[in-house]
Amino acid sequence: MAANTRRGFLDVIEWLGNRLPDPSILFIGGTLLIMVLSHIGTVGGWSVAKVQLRAVTETVVDEAGNTLIRPIIDATTNRPKSEIVQLDETVRPRSLLTSDGIYWCISGLIRNFINFPPLGIVITAMLGVGVAERSGLFDALLKLVARIVPPRLVTPTVIFLGMASHMASDAGYLVLPPLAAALYLAAGRSPLLGIANAFAGVAGGFAANFLISGTDALIAGITQPNAQILDPGYTVAATANWYFMAGSTVLLTVVGWALSSWFIEPRLSKRPPDEGGPQVAAAAGVDAALSADQVRGLRWALAAVVLMLGAILSLILIPGAPLSGMGPDAVTGKPVVRWVASVVPLVFAFFIAPGMAFGYSTGRFRSLNDVVATMVEAVKALAPIIQMSFFAAQFIAFFNESNLGKMLAIVGGRFLAEINAEPMVVIVLFIALVIVLDLLIASMSAKFALIAPIFVPMLMMLGLSPELTQCAYRVGDSVANIVSPMNSYLLVILVVMQRYVPKAGLGTLMSLMTPYSIVFAIVWTAFLLGWMWLGVPLGPGAPLWYAPLN
Repeated sequence: MAANTRRGFLDVIEWLGNRLPDPSILFIGGTLLIMVLSHIGTVGGWSVAKVQLRAVTETVVDEAGNTLIRPIIDATTNRPKSEIVQLDETVRPRSLLTSDGIYWCISGLIRNFINFPPLGIVITAMLGVGVAERSGLFDALLKLVARIVPPRLVTPTVIFLGMASHMASDAGYLVLPPLAAALYLAAGRSPLLGIANAFAGVAGGFAANFLISGTDALIAGITQPNAQILDPGYTVAATANWYFMAGSTVLLTVVGWALSSWFIEPRLSKRPPDEGGPQVAAAAGVDAALSADQVRGLRWALAAVVLMLGAILSLILIPGAPLSGMGPDAVTGKPVVRWVASVVPLVFAFFIAPGMAFGYSTGRFRSLNDVVATMVEAVKALAPIIQMSFFAAQFIAFFNESNLGKMLAIVGGRFLAEINAEPMVVIVLFIALVIVLDLLIASMSAKFALIAPIFVPMLMMLGLSPELTQCAYRVGDSVANIVSPMNSYLLVILVVMQRYVPKAGLGTLMSLMTPYSIVFAIVWTAFLLGWMWLGVPLGPGAPLWYAPLN
């Protein structure tokens, strides 16, 4: 009965989700709605008093007799105290349906698209990642690591590789589950267990990683323009959540390992082979062995990584080198750490070098034309993101131009401040909202582009930094991936499962993955709350709290 109830609930979610239009259509509808509301607000005389978040400061005299102004730290929350100050100015909507408004809309379409931050960031990063992926390097790396680990460490390794595979775009979804199933089958364990652990790492830990990936750059590019609704000079680096996500990688690996060992595997071990239980080792249907060409390619790729890493470290660590120390941001002119501001080009270089070395040594690449061709293929794979970016860019630009985003942020922020909302409670509620949205809209960037214009500035009004809002979003988005009917890779995973359990269906997959989703959601949210309580920065120059000294 419980299984039928669960399956019926999932069918309802799937029915609703499948009837949602494409994200681009949602952005078009949202843009039109903004135009209408901006005009209604203008005609109706809507207005809100402009407010400003200011740090509560104190004046002190140091030992040298210098007078210093510094923020007061709240002993209870261990963060800077801030207060909302009402200004004499008011904010009113700007109609986009007047003659001037419509002219702005039409003339700005191309400008909005070109200036959309995620566009150039993702394309640049994926040119390098695409070369490494299509050279066969990622496939060989996954096989190598999976083959050399001791049997008792297969589970944490598979989960960890799932999270690390995000550097390879969608390669983890396609390569790791069948490989993990083959490894578990060869060990006489349930192949479904291998698939579940791989899928939990790839999808459930989607945001977690030790290294900076194109996803980090993409979401930072969405966060920054929405933070600038309140603070025009605010910048969000691709490394904004690096420390937290690196720690999350270790946490989720251990938690997933424990869950798999103590609950998932015992449950599967009670089943017969045709229902997902342990099977006798047989032909796995997946080539898990490294060929001689792949071994040679990995050696050349390692040499390229060492050389590239040495070059990058030289550019960062040698005094006076191009990426050493601080420098002005290319857009805002604000001082930034040079290597942090250059992280996307570094990602490009870090992947293209070993990718080319592997491709040439294995014969996959025979000339630079082949390398360029892989870049073209990588860009082709980005076509849906590029297409969606056009409409997302218009939605964000129209929202900002109408002033509705700023007005919502002021009203919402003041409301939460007046009811004395506890920041940790706000973060928990925000993560819960993202989980619900993920059941209906699969795209990480599409969801965030829809809600960031409201929640990023709104939570800034409470003193929560844009980097913290972004981090909380990524937690909620990741944990729901493995059970969201809108995740297109569910069908890919289901096909792999059916190689070993032909009668497996969506209910089988959902019942297998739901424990990962629930446990990851609870533990990861608690980890973020603990991180907030300790007051540790989320990344280089990425604070938890927003409290400008003005």
